Amino acid sequence: MKRLAVLLVALAATTAPSNAQSRTNSFPLRTSPEAQSLPSPNQTVKFVIPFDINISGRVSISPDIADFRRAELKQRIVEAALINFQQSIKESLSRIEQEPGGNGKAITEPSSISAKPVEIPQKKSSYITPNGHSKFHWGPAIKQSLLFLGIQHGYALTQPKTRRNLRGPFLKDYFESLGNLKGWADGGRFFTNYIAHPMQGSMTGFIQIHNDPKGMREEFGRSKNYWKSRMKAMAWSAAWSTQFELGPISQASIGNVGKSRKLTYVDLVITPTAGSALLVTEDAMDRYVVRWIERRTNRLAVRIPTRMLLNPTRTCANLLRFKKPWHRDTR
Repeated sequence: MKRLAVLLVALAATTAPSNAQSRTNSFPLRTSPEAQSLPSPNQTVKFVIPFDINISGRVSISPDIADFRRAELKQRIVEAALINFQQSIKESLSRIEQEPGGNGKAITEPSSISAKPVEIPQKKSSYITPNGHSKFHWGPAIKQSLLFLGIQHGYALTQPKTRRNLRGPFLKDYFESLGNLKGWADGGRFFTNYIAHPMQGSMTGFIQIHNDPKGMREEFGRSKNYWKSRMKAMAWSAAWSTQFELGPISQASIGNVGKSRKLTYVDLVITPTAGSALLVTEDAMDRYVVRWIERRTNRLAVRIPTRMLLNPTRTCANLLRFKKPWHRDTR
């Protein structure tokens, strides 16, 4: 029966009209990367299938059909590999979610995986307020001022007259010294009153500036912010000078200056005012002279001494905050 059917098919092919010596059939083709000439999936193509019958009665298909089937087989292999890869990813994600520390939920759909921006936790500075403004560094400023105060009193204790006045009732001698505050001239040397004390005021002013996030970035000029920050520095210098002269840890309390010699207003006035003038002068020197030199040389042997010599009180203030003497916050 099989051979009879094959013979009938061959007979039909030989008895067909001359313009239809070959049989045509319609096949929907699928696209494949291997067969770029094949049509889209929704397109139908007609092509000729010649049938050959060998002695054994078997039908042999043309080479065109064999190439198409090989391309279709390759496409199915690729699709199967993609499905297996997708399944392996889902299984891996499911195991990760079910491990200890996870939320216990398995991811079953690839669409549930979405790329989200990773937020890196930032260490919040203790000097930043909730609204984003910088705060004054009160802690470091007080510590640096107390360190300078300790250095000043440590030097005073090396003098015999200071150690001699440590005897006696503390509070009684302290208030007696404060009661003798009067006049201007205290009998001190010119260098002490009008050079050393202004340098002291400039140094304490730089302590305030170095701990003010806004003021430390200001440079000499006409800007309102610059002069506002330097007025704050003068206020800090005045407070420190008053404490050094009259406060509970002062020359009046430790050395009883008011008992042994005059306690006057010269240091209370000259230290913050002349000190602020010296501070502003150093700012101007740093901007117009030091920078001018730095633009013309990269030699550290020139740049470092220039910064230190032309800004002596800023240099000392840097040491109080354990920075390099030639450090600058603006560069």
